[in-house]
Amino acid sequence: MTMNLALWIVAGLLAAVFLIASSKMVVPKEKMAGMSASSRWVEDFSPASLRAIGALELLIAAGLVLPAAVGIAPVLVPLAATGAGLVMIGAVITRLRRGERATIAGDLIYLAMAVFVAWGRFGPAPFGG
Repeated sequence: MTMNLALWIVAGLLAAVFLIASSKMVVPKEKMAGMSASSRWVEDFSPASLRAIGALELLIAAGLVLPAAVGIAPVLVPLAATGAGLVMIGAVITRLRRGERATIAGDLIYLAMAVFVAWGRFGPAPFGG
């Protein structure tokens, strides 16, 4: 029971992070780049690429919670968590290439959260107690 609860909490938090991050679909690139030092990475991408990344993040946010919550295709939850992990690996690589090592900690935490959810939901009793 506690493992299942922990997985729900982590998946919910991660979904919230990805939902907020998906705002890059509608926020102009210039505004995002000026928001903080950790958002300068957007300078390396075109507006269309940022919209595509935002759409992917929106799908991940939905996939982390909705399939299990409504009981339809819950196997999509660990797949969404795996996708979240891959996105975070891309974020880490982007930060390393840009020399932004000071801002990489958050990406690594989100990566660990995604791995935890994927591992927990792909496990032998993925939605059991």
